[in-house]
Amino acid sequence: MLQPPDNSKNQSQSATSTSNFSAAKTVSAPVEQATIGRSLVIKGEISGSESLYIDGKIEGSINLGENRVTIGRNGHVAANIAAREVVIMGKVQGNIQCSDRLDIRSEGTVTGDVVTPRISVEDGAVLKGSVQVKSADGKNDKHQAQSKPAEPVKFEQQKSMAATAGA
Repeated sequence: MLQPPDNSKNQSQSATSTSNFSAAKTVSAPVEQATIGRSLVIKGEISGSESLYIDGKIEGSINLGENRVTIGRNGHVAANIAAREVVIMGKVQGNIQCSDRLDIRSEGTVTGDVVTPRISVEDGAVLKGSVQVKSADGKNDKHQAQSKPAEPVKFEQQKSMAATAGA
């Protein structure tokens, strides 16, 4: 014989646990990130509104102004990059413009000019090109306009000056 009270009890427990699971799931913010795998090669312009992880090869330009671009250890990028935040563990040949921060990890290599308000370069990382640190809110832009505009400092020159000063 059928037992409707038990079934309705199981259904209500099932519905309760499902709704609890959904509530728990919505508590944490979802992380949207596209991934370009090791075997992929893309030639052209990449733009969008989500973060991007690159472990393959890119040639062209990357424009993700409000998001993060991460170049993985296997990533090879021959492109100009414009993003909020850039993390480099692979190789990049091109100019980088960040609105928040650039992080070059110890395995990372960058050949190109960099414009960013904040930069982090780990020991072992390679950076060939100029580095221009700009204020994120534009406060220093007014001060720089009144004084003589400074040319970007070549990173290799800074490195050799530090070696000379230590000797």
